[in-house]
Amino acid sequence: MITLFKDDINAIHRIERLNLINSVTGFKPANLVATKSKDGHSNVAIISSIVHLGSDPGLIGFISRPMTVSRHTAENIFVTNFYTINHVNADIIKKAHWTSVDVPKEVSEFEICGLTPKYRDEFYAPFVQESHISIGMSFVEQLPISINNTFMIIGKIEVIYLDSDYRLSQGNLDLISADTVAISGLDTYHSISQGVQLPYAKLENKPTF
Repeated sequence: MITLFKDDINAIHRIERLNLINSVTGFKPANLVATKSKDGHSNVAIISSIVHLGSDPGLIGFISRPMTVSRHTAENIFVTNFYTINHVNADIIKKAHWTSVDVPKEVSEFEICGLTPKYRDEFYAPFVQESHISIGMSFVEQLPISINNTFMIIGKIEVIYLDSDYRLSQGNLDLISADTVAISGLDTYHSISQGVQLPYAKLENKPTF
């Protein structure tokens, strides 16, 4: 067994340390967050920190890095108040991964990565046409995280688009049929296999382990 205390971790080379810390929490959702600036320039970026915050109303958050340099996604959200979250599927992994490339704000990652912006029902921000599950969001709140100068962007779900085949009974989604993928670390993508569905946990229904 390997044991790594804080000092051991801090002594690791920066890139290796980044990969370690980004992998140690396990699999993360792979999503493309798309925005449009007030000047009409579209932007799309891969984000692996998407997290469910509440269901009534539907709230979703994600972490944005410090604003020490221009962060096009966050800047567009703060100005326009709208953005979309789009699942990455196996067919667009490479295109999605390369949306992390650093380009000027007036250059669209949609164009350079071969993805297609799709505008639906007069929603301000574009969706990713190639995505099988997409969510339209409105900005609600920014929560600063002082220890590392990052912040959480919290939004409210305004609309969800998905094929009817991906919606199961009881509201669950068939992410396998949607071909949604997950991320481990910074650059490794994984297909999802069939999961195990269990009933709501109540003490009186607890099985014998």
